[in-house]
Amino acid sequence: MLLLATIAILIGGIIEIFPMVMIESNVPRIESVKPYTPLELAGRDMYIREGCVGCHSQMVRPFRSETERYGEYSKSGEYIYDRPFLWGSKRTGPDLQRVGGKYPDSWHFNHMLEPQSISPGSIMPPYPWMIRDELSLDLLPKKIKALRTLGTPYPEGYEQIAIADAQKQAERVAGRLKKDGIEMDGLEKKEIIAMIAYLQRLGTDIKPKAQATK
Repeated sequence: MLLLATIAILIGGIIEIFPMVMIESNVPRIESVKPYTPLELAGRDMYIREGCVGCHSQMVRPFRSETERYGEYSKSGEYIYDRPFLWGSKRTGPDLQRVGGKYPDSWHFNHMLEPQSISPGSIMPPYPWMIRDELSLDLLPKKIKALRTLGTPYPEGYEQIAIADAQKQAERVAGRLKKDGIEMDGLEKKEIIAMIAYLQRLGTDIKPKAQATK
């Protein structure tokens, strides 16, 4: 009986899973959804490192109670380049799938530095080391190559300029922070810059381009 059950599970798994893995047309796609930039990739890694997914989901369900609070419900094609996906399963804090472009960069900076100064009563802990510590981009070329192997459409050879692209985007984020009165030496090299870039990307691929912050 155990042998027969194992065979049945294997056959069912092959029938259900194999076509989804091998047939490209089965993968849901949205034309406006693009791969993360190198800086956003670095920020996403920090989001994972700090355990943000433990308190924040990234999945707006198609219910009025959700869309009224968080915005447009999530589409499966929005997650095609998320490896691993960060849907989450708990909302100690709000869902972040549509947080991109909702607040200025300075809001995120101050929120990570001292959450209660932005959201009174929040139980979110501060992350001062992200403002203090310098961002390491050394692994970006290897990340780009690995993701391209998995099917993310980064151009061939893009890993050679990925660090330079990340630095350019970091300078733009730091420039916006400085316009809002946030100035410190080497701001464009701090970890917080990558985190802000990632948060500002979330959910913006299906928004009108004018609303997205890059």
